[in-house]
Amino acid sequence: MGWTESLQFAIRYMEDHLLDDIRTDDIAKTIYMSPLYFQKGFKIMTGYSPSEYIRNRRLYLAALDAISGNEKVIELAYKYGYDTPESFTKAFTRFHGLSPMQIRSQFGRIKTFLPLKIRISIQGGDEMNYTIEKLQGLQVIGFERIFSFETSYQEIPKFWDEFCGQYMQYLTGQVKPADAIQKAVWDDKIGEYGICIDDVGEEGKFRYLLAGAYTGGDVPEGLTVYRFPDMEWAKFRCDGPMPAALQTVNTKIFKEWLPNNAEFEIAMGANIEWYSKGDITAQDYEAAIWIPVKRK
Repeated sequence: MGWTESLQFAIRYMEDHLLDDIRTDDIAKTIYMSPLYFQKGFKIMTGYSPSEYIRNRRLYLAALDAISGNEKVIELAYKYGYDTPESFTKAFTRFHGLSPMQIRSQFGRIKTFLPLKIRISIQGGDEMNYTIEKLQGLQVIGFERIFSFETSYQEIPKFWDEFCGQYMQYLTGQVKPADAIQKAVWDDKIGEYGICIDDVGEEGKFRYLLAGAYTGGDVPEGLTVYRFPDMEWAKFRCDGPMPAALQTVNTKIFKEWLPNNAEFEIAMGANIEWYSKGDITAQDYEAAIWIPVKRK
């Protein structure tokens, strides 16, 4: 199943199970895709996370039911997956701007949210600046945290801010390392990679490594080593100020490269962002996005 077809199938699956207790992991399994790439790709392609899409569709259908007047608010709350009438009313009002009772007399103000249709762009799909490289024995070392898909865009930058405040002086060589972790930051260039790995096994969460290339030796307490399988990677170059350059290339990967690529597909639930040294706000700053791939 191709990338675009997978997302279209996922939307059909969500539509068929809107009133069921479905999780993002369940949806990803139906299209044989890593939850990491499903959530990321769905967000880029549609502008919504899968959970946002399901919630918005339910609230739209709940408004149609509210207009009919055949069901009480408490019945609508349980029907559309809310634990209490209060939580349902709060979400309903936030979405529509009116409460379920108010919407019955002002039905013209319903916020419409219809099933999405995935469309792709064919501009520049094969003209992106990327290479395919086979990496054997790729090992990384770094600081690890578990993040939620829903809050990762806010929390990961904070993680980097903490790291930079505490360790950047050792990475740049401004200060001589004084302990094992500081030495590892210098020796292994921790801060060169930002890595997402989808192997937590917990709904809606993934592992993130702020890392460098592991050069061997003892692993200080507080650091984690991870070894990737031997496989090919698609490396996409990003030129320009961060984070805009990375965001632009990420969007093109999911909207153009993946839908139009007949040779490669995603190999595992992981991706790496590589950062060079220098001023990240510079127009000539270099970075890259690495995606593990396999040939179809």
